[in-house]
Amino acid sequence: MNRKMQFSMEKVRKALEKGNGHTILSTGITGDDARMAKAAVDAGVSMLEPNHPALALARGYKGVTSMHEAEKIRHEISVSQMAEVTKGIRNVVGNEIYITVGIPGGFTEIMPTPIREEDFIKIARSGADGLHTHKSSFGDLEELVTAAHKYGLCVDAYIGLPTDLHTFGISAEQPEEVEKTAKRMESIGVDMIGMMTGMSYEGVEAGKIHPFLKERLCAMVEAVHVPTLAEGGINLENFEAFKETGVNILVVGTAIDKMAEMAVERAIQGFLAV
Repeated sequence: MNRKMQFSMEKVRKALEKGNGHTILSTGITGDDARMAKAAVDAGVSMLEPNHPALALARGYKGVTSMHEAEKIRHEISVSQMAEVTKGIRNVVGNEIYITVGIPGGFTEIMPTPIREEDFIKIARSGADGLHTHKSSFGDLEELVTAAHKYGLCVDAYIGLPTDLHTFGISAEQPEEVEKTAKRMESIGVDMIGMMTGMSYEGVEAGKIHPFLKERLCAMVEAVHVPTLAEGGINLENFEAFKETGVNILVVGTAIDKMAEMAVERAIQGFLAV
């Protein structure tokens, strides 16, 4: 299994090398629709992320129409569904693309959702390179990392804030807390460490990020030796500011989703134009 993980992390290394230390990980619509995933890869993306809340939204599960609503029922999506989606994406993007997968039980779910041994096997065999996780305690995270590594799956895990709308990681507010948390995450074997950055601040200049967020990101980046990620609120206007923190991987979902939606609207309007 170590060989599988080494091959997977080599994909990440190559992606970062190609981007001079930076790359993007495309999630959301590209993790639920193989056609969009292929389009993203053809455009240069080397990392993709299918996940269970995005799948709930993409399939209109229980009528959800927003990611916020989808987060509330994400645990109801099955591991088998995520394996099916992952296999489809792998089939069209090839073996050189890194795929990390969010599965029920891999987050801090609203309802207790255990991950069984056969679930890890199922995801590993579907073509996944890693698990995208949002555990909120070190105990739960270490347990998941140990099991994932047993079956050759890398793990990317996240740091969040106590005020986040949804629980998306181990809470660490001040930069010194972030540093300590990131180091502990690395020590228990997390392969890539990220920070949830979808914060709303008043008065932030266009194209910039809030100084407090920048301090937290820099603290994380400087604390560890593994690749780092930032996820939440990243778009074409501010992504350069995120790169300035030294973070390696920008996880982009909503911005790409909105662009795809607008492209469909424009196309339809063109056909319907008198």
